[in-house]
Amino acid sequence: MPTLTVFEAIDAAIAEELARDERVLMFGEGVATKRADLVARFGAGRVRNTPLAEAVIAGTAAGAAATGLRPVIDLLFAPFMTYSMDAIVNSAGKLRYISGGQFRFPMVAMAMTGAGWTVGAQHNHNNEAWFVHSPGIKVVMPSTAADFKGLLKAAIRDDNPVVFFVDMALGHVRGEVPDGEHVVPLGKAAVLRRGRDVTLVSYAKTVQHCLDAAAELATRGVSAEVIDLRTLKPLDEEAILASVRRTGRLVVVHEASKLCGVGAEIAALAGEQAYAALKGPIRRLAGPDAPAPSSHALEQAFVPQAAAIVDAALSTMPSVVAEPALS
Repeated sequence: MPTLTVFEAIDAAIAEELARDERVLMFGEGVATKRADLVARFGAGRVRNTPLAEAVIAGTAAGAAATGLRPVIDLLFAPFMTYSMDAIVNSAGKLRYISGGQFRFPMVAMAMTGAGWTVGAQHNHNNEAWFVHSPGIKVVMPSTAADFKGLLKAAIRDDNPVVFFVDMALGHVRGEVPDGEHVVPLGKAAVLRRGRDVTLVSYAKTVQHCLDAAAELATRGVSAEVIDLRTLKPLDEEAILASVRRTGRLVVVHEASKLCGVGAEIAALAGEQAYAALKGPIRRLAGPDAPAPSSHALEQAFVPQAAAIVDAALSTMPSVVAEPALS
């Protein structure tokens, strides 16, 4: 099984889908410049650069999808998606319903987000919850190279608009990626570590922070289960509830700000449907209600780290000694 970076896994998925289905095309800001090999293989008509005009890119994609094509667009940085909201939310997200199913909108809108590259607030804003809140749109935010490939292939094949976020800090992280037909279904979370005492739920870069926290918790006699959501909409409620009912405790972790974030929905889900199983308070760890800083040191403080996750988990079980267990 080859080892690829996340960016390489994304390119592999796009190349395979371009080869599999002639209706697939890719356009956006710098896509042909960055993927000259795809231009040479599939032609400038299917892989092309566009002006820096996000509203035009998204509007063109919505129109192309409505006519039977399957566009993949790259809007570069998530904050620029504010310019494309009308086409994605009001057109692609709603018109399949409004038309009574006469139109489909099989389009994927990609954008980079998250701390790690010190690009500052105008290029870094975790706005995934905006799109989760928008009817008719699916939202994907993976954490591993294999899932980036498998979920992107699934997103391209879906008949609904999919917003696909790439956490910038993960771009050059390597992982094993299956060759060929590797498709990960949308709406299915992954249990990355089994545990019995507390459930840690996360997505994107903070999944690794949860795994690091779980390793530390194990030294203190606490068994933590780690769930990677992978898809934020549709949300795998079954996986979350099954874990919370088993462990009785829940900590939700994400980089986006806490107010009305994905973590709030997960906390409400557990409170409404697994209340009887809870043994302690639900905890949410998230970024602050502030624009993202450009300083690398401040970026790290902006994102929930493993130590804070350990403290949050232990706060749900006050009887556990907070010091590491003796070996």
